[in-house]
Amino acid sequence: MEDTVRKEADKHKNLHLVVVEGITKLTSGKVESCVSSDFYVGGLKWNIILVPVGDSLSIGLMLNDSKCVGSNWTVRCNVKLTVYDQHSSLLNLNNTYSVLFDANGEKVDVKHSFKDIHNYSTDDIAVFSATVTNVKTKGLNVTSIPRKMGTAERIKLMEVEKNKSKFTWKITHFSSFVGEHHSSYQFTVGPRRWYLRMCPKGILEGKGNSLSLYLHASDYVTGPKANTLAVFKLRVLDQLKRNHHELDQQFWFGSDGHKGEPKFLGLDKLHKASNGFLVNDAIYIGVEFFYVSTTEDMI
Repeated sequence: MEDTVRKEADKHKNLHLVVVEGITKLTSGKVESCVSSDFYVGGLKWNIILVPVGDSLSIGLMLNDSKCVGSNWTVRCNVKLTVYDQHSSLLNLNNTYSVLFDANGEKVDVKHSFKDIHNYSTDDIAVFSATVTNVKTKGLNVTSIPRKMGTAERIKLMEVEKNKSKFTWKITHFSSFVGEHHSSYQFTVGPRRWYLRMCPKGILEGKGNSLSLYLHASDYVTGPKANTLAVFKLRVLDQLKRNHHELDQQFWFGSDGHKGEPKFLGLDKLHKASNGFLVNDAIYIGVEFFYVSTTEDMI
């Protein structure tokens, strides 16, 4: 496969190719989306995104650049989205599209049935690419650096081992906490370090009525500084009956992303003694990981 990737990158300078290991985690619904690393064409930042839609897989290209703010800008370009048939010669399964990106729409995508995707894949691996050419901008201050060759990456969607999947944070003297938020120490799961952050009196729409709880991504332990998937469950433990308060989440974390809920647990429920969440002024907050991603640069 590495030779094929190299040939494609040499042939198409404005191509970004993604090898996805664990494609059935997407098509089975265990993972809601797969997002590529950032890549740059025409002085702008792009991402390939794969999303299950019904019984099909949407293969899309997103313009994801901080320069694209406000309403008075446009980006015109040609986009070719490709799925590769690994059982025969490389096969382009999509046409080239002339696309307009603006404030009203920043994504182009096509859909292929799961059956087609699995016909093209092998060993639970599928290969996709986007080629962006003839980029023309209006209303943006863009400096374009021509690419010398295409880029490629390998994304692995992996189940987290049970004995490495949980982190629990015990907080004593909970009523004495002052300040808007408090953070746990960091722990490692997959390619990243993570930490929990809780706001005992809530923030945003939870301010004054809820405990707010978030998972934060921190440093990278291995691999490039790429977007990282986490499929996880946040919880406050019931210390009496083990009827824990839980929330399933999944998110692609950037370099410093976070995901959670400002109204995670109502303060009335938290302080109700029979619920068992707060016992002797101590609370247990936890997270359990189910799936994470790792990324490896191939070019």
